[in-house]
Amino acid sequence: MAAMLTARALGRATLARQLLLRREAVDVADGVRRVAAIQAQAPASPYIALWNRVADLTPAAVDDAFASFAVVKATLMRVTLHAVHADDHALFHRAMQPTLRAARLNDRRFTGQGLTARDADALVERLPELLATPQSNADMEEKLAHPRLWWALRHYGPVVHAPVGSTWTFGERPAYLAAPHQSSSVDPDEAAKHLVRRYLAAFGPATAADVAQFALMPRARAREVVGSMREELVTREGPDGALLLDVDGAPLPDEDVPAPPRLLPMWDSVLLAYADRSRTVPPEYRPLVTRRNGDVLPTVLVDGKVAGVWRPVPDGGLEVSAFHRLTDDDWEGVAREAAGLVAFLGEREPLVYSRYGHWWRDLPAAEVRTLGA
Repeated sequence: MAAMLTARALGRATLARQLLLRREAVDVADGVRRVAAIQAQAPASPYIALWNRVADLTPAAVDDAFASFAVVKATLMRVTLHAVHADDHALFHRAMQPTLRAARLNDRRFTGQGLTARDADALVERLPELLATPQSNADMEEKLAHPRLWWALRHYGPVVHAPVGSTWTFGERPAYLAAPHQSSSVDPDEAAKHLVRRYLAAFGPATAADVAQFALMPRARAREVVGSMREELVTREGPDGALLLDVDGAPLPDEDVPAPPRLLPMWDSVLLAYADRSRTVPPEYRPLVTRRNGDVLPTVLVDGKVAGVWRPVPDGGLEVSAFHRLTDDDWEGVAREAAGLVAFLGEREPLVYSRYGHWWRDLPAAEVRTLGA
């Protein structure tokens, strides 16, 4: 076993694998593949996540990746919307299907309507035909004659979101298509192993509990899958002697490698991908950035850790609220990022995330500055 990795070294490994130590000269699809999955509840979030990671990114390049289905958007890990590489979708979906299916078919919003799992499962084979062309929620509810049947199927069935050409490709009124590659013939154990490999390559070194947190997979299932992969995974010693799992050859930069400031979108995966989120979120700041209903605010990373939050302001620029005092050099770096993000957003939605502004009412801050105007 190699030398023990400190908490700071683990943070640097995450930043390197998530393309947050430096923007990489890759295309959009490869960028998405490198980071495994990008949370995509808010239509703008995949764009902002990739702007932080891909050199010289334009919104149009992300549009093209979605339009060509090189990158697809679907309900996957943690029963939430993610953007993933097309080659990963069928495997991720097969690995996640037990969780997705149970989450919807055992929900009172489904069972309370007198529906059974058999009612929904009987319709899965019809989805490729029903979704051969883009269909809205209203279209599918009419076709299936029950709103809750479609509500369940659109989350656990082989379904992806159809690009609708809105400001950020996907709008507030989604449309759906049958997944380009169906997952029913994929072996579930091989799919789960694929998910573990991709997770560790993008977020490792990590534990089976971290895999379970990332995927919302039962911990027993995560331990079972990881246990079946012992011969191919490498082990590392983490802080306090913790046993960590990894894929061979993944980046492990020195803990003193500089980490530039970053302005992450809402629900960025680096904040959510671990059972112990202190790798990127200081424990005292976690309740500030993850609100009571689960909204995760757009955050400011300084030296690889959450140091505050940001939001656009009507007069132009970004308001950055720092939870502790930053150095002049830190503010200069954040200001450069803010100027770049303001320009990026200006092409599409300068006041992105404005509907979440109420979370700032009682938010404590040591310093607040408006940057990038």
